Amino acid sequence: MRRGIAATALVASFALAATACGGSDSGDKADGPVTITWWDTSNATNEAPTYKALIKDFEAANKDIKVKYVNVPFDQAQNKFDTAAGASGAPDVLRSDVGWTPAFAKKGYFLPLDGTEALSDVSKFQPNLIEQAKYDGKTYGVPFVTDTLALVYNKELFTKAGVEAPKTWDDLKKAAATIKDKTGVDGYWGSTAAYYAQPFLFGEGTDTVDVAAKKITVNSAAAKKGYGTWLSLFSGKGLHKADTTADAYAHIQDAFVNGKVAAIIQGPWEITNFYKGSAFTDKSNLGIATVPAGSTGKAGAPTGGHNLSIYAGSDSAHQKAAEKFVGFMTSAKSQTQIALKNSTLPTRDDAYTAEVKADPGIAGYQTVLASAQPRPALPEYSSLLTPLDTELNSIAGGKESLDKGLGNAETAIAKLVPDFSK
Repeated sequence: MRRGIAATALVASFALAATACGGSDSGDKADGPVTITWWDTSNATNEAPTYKALIKDFEAANKDIKVKYVNVPFDQAQNKFDTAAGASGAPDVLRSDVGWTPAFAKKGYFLPLDGTEALSDVSKFQPNLIEQAKYDGKTYGVPFVTDTLALVYNKELFTKAGVEAPKTWDDLKKAAATIKDKTGVDGYWGSTAAYYAQPFLFGEGTDTVDVAAKKITVNSAAAKKGYGTWLSLFSGKGLHKADTTADAYAHIQDAFVNGKVAAIIQGPWEITNFYKGSAFTDKSNLGIATVPAGSTGKAGAPTGGHNLSIYAGSDSAHQKAAEKFVGFMTSAKSQTQIALKNSTLPTRDDAYTAEVKADPGIAGYQTVLASAQPRPALPEYSSLLTPLDTELNSIAGGKESLDKGLGNAETAIAKLVPDFSK
């Protein structure tokens, strides 16, 4: 939901524009260090301090490079970068959501990184994450942090009810009812957001679109079956009713971390917040399992995360400096430090040290990464979820039928990918 731009927001926009050096930072001198600008979109409180500390380490080891750090709110960054890159210049480095990477690459805003210092360790990264950073055969980002969705659950409540982590959605329904009977607590609370509904499509062997066939599949029989299962998990014993309010995410999260619901579907970006809840003062009480499988026997969730990408409009000196910085920030040493401090998932296998895996949250999510499904290299892919967010919320709230809602979504998606057939 976009709000009106207040005066303070305009001031912030001008400030960001001023930091978008695009290779022409006024602080650069012919005989001085090159100053590059990095727009970071991470949580300013929980994650940013770790990145700032790494910047100091980088600058100490590279006296000829300075890094101007700017934290940009995630929900504003895509539009701000798009505007800056299309006008007078953008930051040299962007922490780009994996869904933004192909879109900005298509526009020519990102620099191909194959063969550069930024991607010299390409073989160390998980192949599916490198594939997700590609567009038209070239790599436009270095995987920085990764994530996926998992079924997270309260081990104590599951043990008290005598149930195990469910393998299928039917198993989840049965477990939820048993948990309610044995503990008085709801067993599961689902989200109405489209991203959280993706596993239900994957479990039926489909997606919102079939990129290879250039076909919209959100209203197909398989998709309807998947969404039908999703909808069925909002009613029944031990299944919490749908929350269609603007604060639904916070409500679900708060209930889980304080032991008021036994299981939800969530990503690793909430690991540190799980541990702040009364139910997980003992970190080992956090259970993490692959999302349940659909009728095809397939189980999996979207691969998410962020890449570090370099602005193609920067001059060569700034691009070279940016490549060195990106290589440093995505090194095994840096990723290990980031994981230990922020509880985020590394993108390279050699960063999963014994110390990193001692965190039960990270260790648990690492086990489900293998089933995660990479997003297709379709620039419009992320935007397809926007109309679905609206329609699924209406469906879950009983304002329209499943058929009507998916039909509306299909029509909206057709406008975003006009060359796709229905």
